[in-house]
Amino acid sequence: MSADLAAQPAARAVPPRRRAGRRAPGPSADPGPVPAYGGHHLQPAYYEPERVPREVARFSGVPEMLPTGSPGKVGVLDLEFARTASGTELVGHYQKSPLQIMRPLYYDPLRPDMPYVYLMSTGAGVLQGDRLRTDLRFGPGTSAYVTTTAYTRVLRMEHDYAVAQVFVDVGDEAYVEHLPEPVMMFRDARLYQSTRLTVAESGTLLAGETLLAGRLARGERHRYAALASDVEIRRPDGTVLAVDRVRLTPQDGGTGGLAVLADHDVLGMLYVVTPLATARELTDLLHAELADAPDVLLGVSALPGDVGAWVRIVGDATAPVTHATARAWRALRLHLTGSPAPLVRKT
Repeated sequence: MSADLAAQPAARAVPPRRRAGRRAPGPSADPGPVPAYGGHHLQPAYYEPERVPREVARFSGVPEMLPTGSPGKVGVLDLEFARTASGTELVGHYQKSPLQIMRPLYYDPLRPDMPYVYLMSTGAGVLQGDRLRTDLRFGPGTSAYVTTTAYTRVLRMEHDYAVAQVFVDVGDEAYVEHLPEPVMMFRDARLYQSTRLTVAESGTLLAGETLLAGRLARGERHRYAALASDVEIRRPDGTVLAVDRVRLTPQDGGTGGLAVLADHDVLGMLYVVTPLATARELTDLLHAELADAPDVLLGVSALPGDVGAWVRIVGDATAPVTHATARAWRALRLHLTGSPAPLVRKT
C-alpha cells in the first residue's frame, strides 16, 4: 500500500437509507400508545354516566348475551350546529349505531333558516346493557327544532340496565326546541335517563319529556322494574338553575305519589328557559293556555331566579298529555318568536 493512500482518512460508513415515515429499529422506535378503537366516543369514560341512581344500579350485572361495550350496545350521536349566511346548518356530525339522524329539513315557510332535526334509532328498542349518549351543541345565534321519529321503547330486561344520556348546549342568542317523542317502559325494563341542559344567559331553550307506564293499549301498566330520570338545567359556568328528578319503582309499590304520577299512566314535562319573557309572563301564559285541557292534571311553576317556567302534566292516556304539551309549546313559540309553530312532519 502506498504511503499517500495509507495517510488518507478512512471513509465514513454510510447508514442504510430508510423509507420516509418509518423509524429505525431500536429502543427509540416506540410508537407510543395505540389509539383506542373508535376514539374517545367509544370509551366507557364517555358513554357511562358519572353515577347511576340506586333504584337502577341495584340491577347491575353482565348480560348473558352481548355485554356493555359490544358492537351495537353503545350508541353515540354528536352534533354541532352553527349560524351561517344561509341560516342554521349542521357543521359537525358523529354517529354510531344504533343512533343516527336524518338530513335536517327546512320546511317552515316562516322560519326558512331553522332546521327540523329528526333523531332515530336503527334498533327495535333499548335493550339491557345499552349505553346511549346524544350531544347537541348550538352555537351563537342558531335556531333549531329537534325531535325523534318514533317512541323510544325500553324493552324487557333480565340482566343489568340501560342508560340514555342527553346533553344539550345552547349558545348566546340561540333559540332551540328539544321535544322528543315519549319513552315507553316495557315489563321488567330498567332505565336511567339523564338530561343536562346548558343554556347561555341570552339563549332560549324549550325542552320536553314524556314517560309512559307501559303498553297501555294492551293493559300493561307500571310493570317495569325501575325508572330514574334526571333533568338538570345549568349555565355554561356550571351554575345550576334547576334539577328535576323522577324515581319510579312500581314493583316496590311506588309511582311517585301526587307530586309525580299519583297512580296515573302518562307523565309529561315541559321546561322553558329564556330571557325573552319574565317567569310571571310565562306562567300566566301556560295557565291560560292549559286551563281547559281535557283529561289531564297539571301544575305550572316558575323556575328559580326568574329564568323561566315549567309545567308537569299527568293523565291516563297518551293523547291528552301529548296534546296538552303541544298546546303549551305552540303558545310559547308564538309568544317568544312572534311566529306560529308549523305542523311537525313525522310521516
